[in-house]
This record gives sequence, structure tokens and C-alpha cells, in this order.
Amino acid sequence: MDRVRRLSNAAKLNVTGLVLTAAGMLVQIAAGSDLYPTFAGPIVLLAAAVIVAFMPRRWTPYVGLIVPLVFGVGVIVAGVVSGDKEDFFDQLTEPGEAGVFVGSLLHVIGLIAALTGGVGMLRRRG
Repeated sequence: MDRVRRLSNAAKLNVTGLVLTAAGMLVQIAAGSDLYPTFAGPIVLLAAAVIVAFMPRRWTPYVGLIVPLVFGVGVIVAGVVSGDKEDFFDQLTEPGEAGVFVGSLLHVIGLIAALTGGVGMLRRRG
């Protein structure tokens, strides 16, 4: 636990963002969203959060930036190429299904926080 307390603010923001993104995806799944057929996304996000929080710092900033970046690009690409299926952007703009809407909001806020923290960790190294 002492290792987590010694993390930089950027690393803490990154870990918090990764966990929020995973929580948002889990809320979306629980609320019935069809966008995530497996739990692979939340597992990868939580694994990245553990790596950033508890592993050696030399390469963890890259994990902290690349993982949310890939998920962010994935959300954008999925939203652009989706057809008839309810897409992520619809989930963000239609609060009719509260669970899906809240999960999508957590997802976006978490990605923004994780990306910001990841950039901050890399800038701190330089």
C-alpha cells in the first residue's frame, strides 16, 4: 500500500481513470448494453491499473498511456463504423436507460482521466 501512496499525482489520476473506465464498462454490461460481449475490456483495464500502481516505474507510463489510448480509439472507431446496432455515442446522448447512460459517462470520464494521467507520467519522465 505504501507504493500506491508514493505514486505521483499523474500516476494516481491514471490508475483512477483506468478503474473508472473498467467500472463504467461493467455498469454498461450489467445494464444490458450490447457493446461489450465479454469481460475482456474491464480485465485489461484493471490489469493495467495494477501494473501502473504496483510495478517498477521504468515502463509503466507507457502502459498507462497506451491502454486507455487503444480503448479510446476503439470507442471512436466502433462509433463511426457501427451500423444499426446501438452505438456508444447513442448511449452517451440518450439518458433514457439510466444504467447504460451512467456507465457510458463513467467510461468517457475514466478514459479522459487515464489519458491525462498517462501523458502526465510520460512528461514527468522527460
